[in-house]
Amino acid sequence: MRSDVMKKGIAKSPHRSLFKALGYTDAELQRPIIGIANSYNEIIPGHMHLNRIAEAVKAGIYMAGGTPMEFNTIGVCDGIAMNHEGMKYSLVTREIVADSVEAVAMATPFDGLVLVPNCDKVIPGMMMAAARLNIPTVLISGGPMLPGDNRGKDLDLIKGPFESMAQAQSGKMSEKLFCEIEDSSCPTCGSCAGLFTANTMNCMAEALGLALPGNGSIPAVYSARLRLAKLAGMQAVAAVRKNLTPTKIFTLTAFRNAIAVDVAMGGSTNTVLHLPAIAHEVGIELDLEEFNRMSKKTPHLCSVSPGGNHFMADIYRAGGVQAVMKVLAGRKLIDTRALSVAGTTLADIVKNAEVRDADVIRPLAKPYHKHGGLAILRGNIAPEGCVVKQSAVAPEMMHRICKARVFDSEDAAFAAIMHNKIKKGDVVVIRYEGPRGGPGMREMLSPTSAIAGMGLDKDVALITDGRFSGGTRGAAIGHVSPEAAAGGPIAAVREGDKIEIDIPKLKIHLQVTDAELQKRMANLKLKPLKAYKGVLGRYARLVTSGSTGAVLK
Repeated sequence: MRSDVMKKGIAKSPHRSLFKALGYTDAELQRPIIGIANSYNEIIPGHMHLNRIAEAVKAGIYMAGGTPMEFNTIGVCDGIAMNHEGMKYSLVTREIVADSVEAVAMATPFDGLVLVPNCDKVIPGMMMAAARLNIPTVLISGGPMLPGDNRGKDLDLIKGPFESMAQAQSGKMSEKLFCEIEDSSCPTCGSCAGLFTANTMNCMAEALGLALPGNGSIPAVYSARLRLAKLAGMQAVAAVRKNLTPTKIFTLTAFRNAIAVDVAMGGSTNTVLHLPAIAHEVGIELDLEEFNRMSKKTPHLCSVSPGGNHFMADIYRAGGVQAVMKVLAGRKLIDTRALSVAGTTLADIVKNAEVRDADVIRPLAKPYHKHGGLAILRGNIAPEGCVVKQSAVAPEMMHRICKARVFDSEDAAFAAIMHNKIKKGDVVVIRYEGPRGGPGMREMLSPTSAIAGMGLDKDVALITDGRFSGGTRGAAIGHVSPEAAAGGPIAAVREGDKIEIDIPKLKIHLQVTDAELQKRMANLKLKPLKAYKGVLGRYARLVTSGSTGAVLK
């Protein structure tokens, strides 16, 4: 066993002595040792209950004849980090989580791993570590939050306080109702109730095959989540005995399957960062055009918040991610020969799945949209590409020519929106918020929510070299690459320029002549990079383009 190097033989007597100080017996040390990377903390609603999940995982490991050893990682709540300096650190934590899991699992050579994440950057960070380490690994998330309720209306963090704040600011909503919405929108533990980044990535873990069926959709407060955690612990021991490692699961086929599930469900634009980053760790360069190819042939089957009125609890009730995969398999939109950590192929997993509500998970013949949820646009303002969640864009905004309102920070743009300085027909251009320029590629949920809350989402677009929350809806186009700080053409956009957005044709175009754009680029005076110390300074020096997953050099 891999763990023999720290526990077997006379020379490892000091090591065994230290383990015995922890209370482990000789019998326990002779078994496969399974590390549990638990991201429990008291600052993220999606993580506040993960100790219960980890305890269930331990029970499963013991039931299967293994020995669990738990350690912790950091995690931040993107909602709490939003719209202030803290959001610069959010994407950075993905790399910190990956590095910390790698470091502990190398310093303590476990035979296998169980990953216990739940929210935005922790999930891909842990999966990146699994890919690097390539030891048998199972992921079990904490599960989605149930939706809240206010006066008979289902709410989540986005449909509640984020979109209500603009109405409250403008006097269109009473303070009493606003406080009611604030109090009732997030009623339980779990990752936010809609198909935002956390829940999208937990569905991706299931579609990729690193998590067991149910991982993406079983609500956090259901006992079925604890039972799944026990199964995950048992399966980790089985994976060690079969030497079922992540590189046998993380194939190009698996990533294409995940993209198909992503666009069919209408998942977060952040998958365009995270899936390529995970693939990069196993030596697969996942081209952004894979998203367009899959969206072109895969219908959008689920209308989940923020773009729709269903929630993740509805997806669970309708059959879960495995039911979505079964629908896709019917037209061979996924390859069911792909291997899962369950020790079976996807064909075995979807065989007994069923769609229990054909409005929540639509049939292929009756989709919500003909094409999948994500689109990669290219043009003279984004030669390396940019991304939009087209399933959450109003029909009126699918093709539009807008007047540019240019801001060099999210804060300046948000202030302009909240003070009614953005008008119908405008496109808000936010730059110098990319991976290097931010640094940290801040999410723009506050500006996009304010636009939607003011009823402008059918008339105003937003373009940025930053990124968006999975909770963003509307004509919000992010990850514009190259970013402004790297001398990308978005830095040459001027106030009042016309920008054509043509989502059906996958185009975005700054309406100036080639000669004029070349002249602007030749005379470009870039905004100086901010001089950050510590982790942000290191990140800014090492991070690559958003078009490559913002991985570190």
